[in-house]
Amino acid sequence: MTERKLIHIIDDEDAIRRSAGFMLKTSGYAVETWASGADFLKDARNAEHGCILLDIRMPEIDGLEVQRQLAERGIAMPIVIMTGHGDVSIAVRAMKAGAVDFLEKPFEKAALIGAIEEAFSRIAAAGDASARAAEAEVILAALTPRERDVLRGLAQGLPNKTIAYDLGISPRTVEVHRANLMTKLGVRSLSDALRIAFAAGLGDDAAGDG
Repeated sequence: MTERKLIHIIDDEDAIRRSAGFMLKTSGYAVETWASGADFLKDARNAEHGCILLDIRMPEIDGLEVQRQLAERGIAMPIVIMTGHGDVSIAVRAMKAGAVDFLEKPFEKAALIGAIEEAFSRIAAAGDASARAAEAEVILAALTPRERDVLRGLAQGLPNKTIAYDLGISPRTVEVHRANLMTKLGVRSLSDALRIAFAAGLGDDAAGDG
């Protein structure tokens, strides 16, 4: 049997399971769908290894709890988080806990495939964390101290207004720094910038900064 790329879609909305499943199947992926986090956790030990597309807001057990329980059980499948609008701070927490990426609903097929491919490349490069950390530090060296402060705030899941207040600058100035740092990091999305920040441990010092 040829090796297949399997995605477990965990979402309580049938419409999302069907639409995301259709996008992935027509792109050549194998798909299994789960109507709740609890359902997946019951079978997680026996589930075929693959990537998990996980909704953050679900009744009974939410996405963060599913992620935590999988980590606790030592089940190391890469996770891509799906969020509704306004859930970015929760998505940041999920990425700090190891999620590969997050997608805001409704998402386009290209964004979904990009996140899934990043997840599978994470499987391929599993053990390469120290190299990623060193590479991230080199990339972050291009930032000014203020840009690094803004990135640290973003890595803590803070909105622009809070970062502006903490740093004593205007929200507009935060937006400018955010745009500049993303250009310097060579990224187009916040999740890409956060991935670099977390690899360098930039979000780990939140408690010591307040």
